[in-house]
Amino acid sequence: MKKFVVFVLLVSFTSVFSQEVEVKQAVDDFFVGLHKRDTIMFQKVCHKTINMQTIGKDKEQNDILISDDFNKFMKSISSIPENVVLFEKLLDYKIQIDGPLAHVWTPYEFYVNGTLSHSGVNSFTLFKEKDAWQIIHIIDTRKK
Repeated sequence: MKKFVVFVLLVSFTSVFSQEVEVKQAVDDFFVGLHKRDTIMFQKVCHKTINMQTIGKDKEQNDILISDDFNKFMKSISSIPENVVLFEKLLDYKIQIDGPLAHVWTPYEFYVNGTLSHSGVNSFTLFKEKDAWQIIHIIDTRKK
């Protein structure tokens, strides 16, 4: 009986760990796309109905919610000149999974040409459609 319980726990742990690796890889692939300005990579890991938002500040420094169109985002990334180097450094990953739903919390620092531009937190929501994790929502904060 003890061997059976150990086996069940081992299989459960392996399954959960495997799911976390897949979810993390989807987020990492998103940033590979960002750094390379590769819109095809974005399309591979982002669901066609993705919702993108930022929590920012208005002129009076009040917190506001800003929504962005994914296609406009991809166009803006692909139009950045080649001599501009973007790098988003993820400082940590906190991953939660429940069946086909996952959430990833990633504090970050964003650099332009090696200079810190801003920092904050990304919050990704993913949906496992068939055998692939797809990002369905991204929201972030930005602090100078």
